[in-house]
Amino acid sequence: MSASNSVILNEEIVYDALRECYDPEIPVNLVDLGLIYEVKIIDDWVGVKMTLTSPGCGMSGMIAQSVRNRLLRLEGVSEADIRIVWEPQWSPSMMTEDARKRFFPE
Repeated sequence: MSASNSVILNEEIVYDALRECYDPEIPVNLVDLGLIYEVKIIDDWVGVKMTLTSPGCGMSGMIAQSVRNRLLRLEGVSEADIRIVWEPQWSPSMMTEDARKRFFPE
């Protein structure tokens, strides 16, 4: 692909890609769940700081690897670093309005 057709990597592209990543036990993407705390882009490196719904989640390694694999498929990304943090602790209030409606229908 020529440089004129290249997409410039930005946070919107990264967040769109992360919307394709799910906790296997919850049918809502990680972004809408409010699990993504920070995205940093430096040249061809993308760093994501995220959490999980529970510190005892046995799927943490698989979820982090899924996020890393998805980011590495983006044009212009050669390295992705996923950091799982526990502060601040996740709560349902961090979910998007649409995600909350799926879990807590009126």
